[in-house]
Amino acid sequence: MSSAVSAATAASGTPSDNAGGPAPGAASAAPARAVGSHVTVRNLSVSYGDYHAVRNVSFDIEAGTTLALVGESGSGKSTIALACSRLLTRDASIGSGSITVGGVDVLALEGSPLRQMRGQKVAYLAQDALAALNPVVRIGRQVSEIYSVRGGETKRVADDRAVAALEQVNIHDPARVARMYPHQLSGGMRQRVMIAMALAFEPELLIADEPTTALDVTVQADILQLIVDLQERNGLTCLWITHDMSVVAEMADSVAVLYGGQMLENSDVYSVFDNPRNPYTGKLLECFESGRSAGHKEPFSSIPGSPSARAARSGCPFSPRCDRADDMCRSDTPAARELVAGHWAACHHPLEVLEAK
Repeated sequence: MSSAVSAATAASGTPSDNAGGPAPGAASAAPARAVGSHVTVRNLSVSYGDYHAVRNVSFDIEAGTTLALVGESGSGKSTIALACSRLLTRDASIGSGSITVGGVDVLALEGSPLRQMRGQKVAYLAQDALAALNPVVRIGRQVSEIYSVRGGETKRVADDRAVAALEQVNIHDPARVARMYPHQLSGGMRQRVMIAMALAFEPELLIADEPTTALDVTVQADILQLIVDLQERNGLTCLWITHDMSVVAEMADSVAVLYGGQMLENSDVYSVFDNPRNPYTGKLLECFESGRSAGHKEPFSSIPGSPSARAARSGCPFSPRCDRADDMCRSDTPAARELVAGHWAACHHPLEVLEAK
């Protein structure tokens, strides 16, 4: 196990709150139960007007495993998540690419098949549970409507299933919670409700868009463990969106690093943490290591500069901030290459392979 991964995982063991080109690096871990589906994204490009948010991104997620999309704000990771769940806003345009979940072309669906796909095949777990829940409707009704409207259940059956769903996400006294309003619940409890709603129809793919960002560390760890437990129980495939490398270490089987809408690195989590090949990934891990060092007396590591909201269409998007950049980096966009088996990186001057730790 990677020293960075194992250390980060151990550090997160906090108590419960009781409440472009060939597809790089697919994860290889096997699911506990094959409910989840293989996910394939090929050459995906998404624009908002003349702003190119995602450029020619490809990746795979093996059934029952978790891929973490990592990057700073504006890297395109949430746009990819919304594209995979067909929840992009009207001003977004998919210029090219394909997304398949269990062999189904998600981008080709319209009308009833599209509505059935959402929730039944692909579920989206949002970051802000308070904003996602209706503030004037009781929790039980919001959950039961999924079963009555989407599942055609009678009110009594839907209500019973709603309480059972809340119990499945370890909510104490679910019948009482079902009678409450969102503002009466803690942040962790609201996120548990959102998880119950997302998993109501046992989807094959769960897309989690930074669902623990607004929670304190203790509650975050508990929610992460809940999702891990549910994934192992149901064999879920997960696409996890985050900027937090400690969450990556805790949750992911494989990692895809984004910058300026482009994929810079993709491999299994151990290879990325132990032997990052793209300089941007290396800088991210330096920041992560310096931030978690006990008794650290030196200044925290940082990446000079800030991401450009409109990266140049040619050259490496990270070149303005990279200490390895030369004229080739600024003029020629690097293609993703498989530097070693299963480890892809888009860089003209990749980092050297480190000795095994």
